[in-house]
Amino acid sequence: MKCMKPYKLLAAICTMVSLALPAVSLALPVKGQVAPPFQVVTTSGQKLSLANYRGSVLVIEFFATWCGGCKDSLPHLANLQKQFGGQGLHILGLNVGQGDTLEDVRKFVVKKKIGYPVAMANEDLVYDDYGIRMVPTLLVINKKGVLVEKMTGFNENIRKALETTVRKLVAE
Repeated sequence: MKCMKPYKLLAAICTMVSLALPAVSLALPVKGQVAPPFQVVTTSGQKLSLANYRGSVLVIEFFATWCGGCKDSLPHLANLQKQFGGQGLHILGLNVGQGDTLEDVRKFVVKKKIGYPVAMANEDLVYDDYGIRMVPTLLVINKKGVLVEKMTGFNENIRKALETTVRKLVAE
């Protein structure tokens, strides 16, 4: 048996390790790349997919009903929808499910008077496809389906950055 040179052995090991890693770890969306496709059913029963939003700017908020930052973001998302909805902006709320049932989310939508679609996101979508690890996480997707921005948490700086990004994208 012939011995491999150290650098060739290292390259072979690295290749084997990378092939053994789950593919989803390599598929997480990165700014500037097309957002992963998804299909969800809203709390009102409407089927939606990323393709429904092609040609529009989409802000997705991954949230939970018990999340304080998520509750803080609601009036700002509603304001963005009101301000830029006529220019092609859509908002989609995706509940991450951590302890929330469909009924909890339906009640939350009614109580908070959320005027945009809200759906339950399955674990594959949340963790594997989009790599969401914290709520709220806001994603901004442009008219071509490309992920432009990913913001985690919610505060005044994020609110301003979100509005600036949306304003720019709807004008394109």
